[in-house]
Amino acid sequence: MKLSRTFATLALLSAAGMAQAAGNCTVSIKGDDAMKFDLKEVTVSASCPTITLELTHSGKLPVAAMGHNVVVSKTSDLAGVARDGMKAGAAGAYVQANDARVIAHTSLIGGGQKTKITFPGKKLSAGGDYSFFCSFPGHSTLMKGKLVVTK
Repeated sequence: MKLSRTFATLALLSAAGMAQAAGNCTVSIKGDDAMKFDLKEVTVSASCPTITLELTHSGKLPVAAMGHNVVVSKTSDLAGVARDGMKAGAAGAYVQANDARVIAHTSLIGGGQKTKITFPGKKLSAGGDYSFFCSFPGHSTLMKGKLVVTK
């Protein structure tokens, strides 16, 4: 009897650990007309099978004037991805097609719109140095943050 209680306790603790990790698999970020994200740091778990990034544009300006997206890359690649994204233009969401430095990116949205993207959690490693940013021209200098990946 004691062995089955111990097993049940271990099973519950394991399930609780999985539930906690699952809670770090979705990130919601808001961007506004003042070129600011509401978060400067977000945390996800490396154990997530998939990670979802949700972006809400809380401003009112149209996509052509104040479009926002969320791009994830290694921090060391941020400036290059943003620079090269300008070549892709608005039609490419200011992200160069097939850029291997881009881990994930949402579409480009304007005021009042929402978008999201889901990508495999295995694209990130616990302890890695990652950033999220908006690649609309000129926005990445203000609209960026740290993506912390835990175990």
